[in-house]
Amino acid sequence: MKNKINEECGVFGVWSAKKTDVALTTYYGLYALQHRGQESAGIAINDEGIFRYYRDLGLVNDVFTPEHIEKLGEGNMAVGHVRYSTSGITNRINAQPIVINHSKGRMALAHNGNLVNSYELRTELENQGCIFQSTTDTEVISYIITGERIRTGSIEEAVNKAMDRIKGAYSLVIMSPSKLIAVRDEHGFRRLCYGVTEGGVYVVASESCALDAVGAKLVRDIKPGEILVFSDEGIRSIEDHCNKAKPSLCVFEYIYFARPDSVIEGCSVHEARVRAGAFLALEHPVQADVVIGVPDSGIDAAIGYARQSGIPYGVGLIKNKYIGRTFIAPNQKSRENLVRIKLNPISEVIKGKRVILIDDSIVRGTTSARIVKLIREAGAKEVHMRVSAPPFLNPCYYGTDIDSRENLIACKYSVEETAKIIGADSLGYLSVANALEIAKGAAGNGSFCAACFDGAYPTEIPTKTEKNRFEEKLPKYRNNTENNNDACAGKAEN
Repeated sequence: MKNKINEECGVFGVWSAKKTDVALTTYYGLYALQHRGQESAGIAINDEGIFRYYRDLGLVNDVFTPEHIEKLGEGNMAVGHVRYSTSGITNRINAQPIVINHSKGRMALAHNGNLVNSYELRTELENQGCIFQSTTDTEVISYIITGERIRTGSIEEAVNKAMDRIKGAYSLVIMSPSKLIAVRDEHGFRRLCYGVTEGGVYVVASESCALDAVGAKLVRDIKPGEILVFSDEGIRSIEDHCNKAKPSLCVFEYIYFARPDSVIEGCSVHEARVRAGAFLALEHPVQADVVIGVPDSGIDAAIGYARQSGIPYGVGLIKNKYIGRTFIAPNQKSRENLVRIKLNPISEVIKGKRVILIDDSIVRGTTSARIVKLIREAGAKEVHMRVSAPPFLNPCYYGTDIDSRENLIACKYSVEETAKIIGADSLGYLSVANALEIAKGAAGNGSFCAACFDGAYPTEIPTKTEKNRFEEKLPKYRNNTENNNDACAGKAEN
């Protein structure tokens, strides 16, 4: 588990009534979703039934050159994906979208989330003779949908039946030869929305900021349990699985995962984080001279804390925009210096002052300790750490990379002890009650999943929770390089 919490993926889809540059549109959309996954990226397009796709490890800009986009070409549909792995190791074979050939044609699928019954389903499928190429639960979903597709008359009917079997968190974008389908699980753990451009091109994305990036106007969020079908016949909603479970959108989407310029269930992420900061000021006041935020997701909460407390807000840390999460730190000394490379304090803002430092979360505590040390070395008289999330006390089974309590600092130490460990004069977390109040005005009656904070899981707990649980099933897992990667093409029926 990393020093910062990461979320699994970002998904993107495009449907157009006429042939257009869907590959480039998807590229821009994935660029806007890059914060949701930096391990791999992929795009699959549909050109009148011909599927072409490319995927590889790395950031969007590294994976896709202008030549790749040109080779993918134009089409009337596309599916895109950026990945952060919470199920299956970082490997080229685990990159998405998954492209499936079956007796009734082809399907491309991109997934954000984590199934709680994937291990049992995969074991069942393997016992039936299915051979898996990857080690992700996304391939399990693709097998379930494909099996239903062979027995049903349409892709949407197959998806509808598959939803009776797959349990947990999943936001899917699925492309068939003639349709684009957006699907959200019954609890609505992960965000999924759609919009439309002035030219009538429909776009589906994990966040509304990706719609903005391609000139699409947000229409609405996909409902929990909804199947939304885009085709030549128009847009059709299937709600057989709606209202079957309590809505449980991950509250950490507002605290950290989403970009501040996104809107989730009608609520601005920026405003939600400002509210979190204001709640922190009320819950954990302290005498100080300046409030600063840890870039990027701590800044909005710092603004809220400053407004509520009346203590001036200052830009005290500068982030190196050219250092991504994939920066290579080959040894311990390099890892220790990584915070210095990513963040640099402005001593004129900090020197001689009592500083309130706002960050979005504390996981292990090592990163927080290094940031506090930076602030002290810049001349701060006092450093008071405030966190715009409650303490992490429980594993997440829905697509966040907390698979155990083992490395969570809040599970081992009290707040006072943690403050000493990270070198802060004081420490305060946002309460669970106020974390659930930050998304004021959000749809779904403000019903959120906060199980990583309070242990109230909306589903059954899975029997196997390890991130690399599927690798354990294999006698020897080899690093598959997937040689058939370059814009593969094939004809598919409806």
